Amino acid sequence: MDEVGADVDLSTRERAVVNAFQGGFPVTRRPWEPAAAALTERGVDVDAGELLATVRDLDERGVLSRFGALVNAEEIGGTATLVAMHAPEERYEEIAETVNGFREVAHNYEREHPHLNMWFVVSVASEDEVERVLSEIEEATGQETYNLPKREEFHVGAKFLLEGPVSDGDLDLSHLGPDVEPSDERGITARERDLVVEVQGGLPITETPYADVAEAVGQPVSWVVETIRRFNEEGKVRRVGVIPNHYALGYTENGMTVWDVPDDLLGEVGPAVASLGFVTHCYHRPRHEGVWPYNFFAMTHGRDEAESERRIEQVREAMAEFWDVADDDWDSLFSTRILKKTGIRLDERADAQVREETDPADA
Repeated sequence: MDEVGADVDLSTRERAVVNAFQGGFPVTRRPWEPAAAALTERGVDVDAGELLATVRDLDERGVLSRFGALVNAEEIGGTATLVAMHAPEERYEEIAETVNGFREVAHNYEREHPHLNMWFVVSVASEDEVERVLSEIEEATGQETYNLPKREEFHVGAKFLLEGPVSDGDLDLSHLGPDVEPSDERGITARERDLVVEVQGGLPITETPYADVAEAVGQPVSWVVETIRRFNEEGKVRRVGVIPNHYALGYTENGMTVWDVPDDLLGEVGPAVASLGFVTHCYHRPRHEGVWPYNFFAMTHGRDEAESERRIEQVREAMAEFWDVADDDWDSLFSTRILKKTGIRLDERADAQVREETDPADA
């Protein structure tokens, strides 16, 4: 896990809130009371109103990206894929503008690499659409695209912890709330679709966030609470809590390390690298012969170049436990610019997955 030093301009209470609630926030009608009580038990004296005000202030100051449910787009439906491209220096801005103009492109980064210097994510309602979108991008830019879909996910998510109370980030209150039974139903219902779209940008930071969501989607509060709890159990929601803005916490170095791992070792290497607390994303992706020899991606974050280099070396050391890693077996691509970051278009992806809801009386 990442831990930020005391130089970040946050109070002791603010540090405790960021540490405590990066996952496992209560999904109950009035969540602030049990959350404040649990924090008080950990030595941070705060009541429900003060906790609410603290989270709201952190959000308004940009310390948080948002507060609420982190929706797992893959489990909701549709697909997303990582794409690499070469953009000649003299045409870089033109090509970036063209790529960003595609509504299916959710994120786009300029990364340090002698050839593949533009990296973007395409999010669509069905896998069949990926080829169409990439073909249109190639036609519009005159540049070849290299599709790098996720073959296996070893880890997604990290806690950016601060020096201060609850520094281990282990205050998990996800058990609070109604008892729910995970469903094995494919797709989502129409009203679940409305709920996903409503919460994807965060929950209202109010005394009754779930009641406010219920009013917005025209559903009972009990249904909203039960559904978010169930989604958390099913993996449609990765976690509920505060989502830190890691840039605001000083983590400005975004390093994508890529590795040519022997195929028969992926099953061992993946979990080993995923266990490193500072690795935020860890995937198996395909190679592209003659252009891209790497099949393993591990994303790291650091507060400066030296810290990033140390963490990349730790990844290399973890790899070296399994095979003799040569210098040409890996590379690190640091992001130099965010070209686009609009988020995954969950509304369209969810629309394509809507199924008819079963009446419990008919079950």
